[in-house]
Amino acid sequence: MLILSVTALFAQKERWQVRSGNKAYGKGDFQKAELEYRRALDKDSASLRAKYNLANAMYKNQNAEAALQMAGKMLSDSTGIQPSEKDMPAIFHNMGNYSLAQKKWSEAVESYKNSLRINPGDMETKSNLAYAQKMLKNEQDKQNQQNQQNQQNKDNKDNKDQDKKEDKKDNKDNKQDNKDQNQDPKQDQNQNQPPPKITPQAAQQMLQAIQNKENETQDKVKKEKAKLLQSQQKEKNW
Repeated sequence: MLILSVTALFAQKERWQVRSGNKAYGKGDFQKAELEYRRALDKDSASLRAKYNLANAMYKNQNAEAALQMAGKMLSDSTGIQPSEKDMPAIFHNMGNYSLAQKKWSEAVESYKNSLRINPGDMETKSNLAYAQKMLKNEQDKQNQQNQQNQQNKDNKDNKDQDKKEDKKDNKDNKQDNKDQNQDPKQDQNQNQPPPKITPQAAQQMLQAIQNKENETQDKVKKEKAKLLQSQQKEKNW
């Protein structure tokens, strides 16, 4: 962690609260240091050194999220003193640390890269960048595996649903087949039954009946022809 002294960043006169905060920070009393830096900002809300050191104290007090927000204000606040180019690598480096503490790997990578673009020789920043990139890759690999597992689970569910639909359809078809099978034997039995056997006497009677019917038909035809002939002869005599 990089802590800026009053003389390292600015030439203006040190405020008593900032000096007191730096002393507490150096002794490891980060709660007192945070309190002193806040008091300094109460008197001068635009103080860049107070914001910078307050962010570091917040980070040491396990409040990395607030530290990252404070560091962001230093870059976006146009009303306060703007960081110089030589201060930017340290600010970005610390922002990377704040993001790293929150497991925001992608943001940490970007902050470390921003720091190295200005100060490419900083070995600590390079080491932190490598670690953040490794953790980011692990997270992405884990997410990809989770996505694949979710897709596999979805495919399995879809397959099960499809199998259920097919089983339901098969059961319906089987019921219909069973119904048809239960009905067909009766129909087939009636259709496939051999004709009843006829005795010679019965056969003779049937033939005689057919012959009698044929004779009656012939007699009727003859009578009709005779009537027609008589009618034609009468008309001719006229």
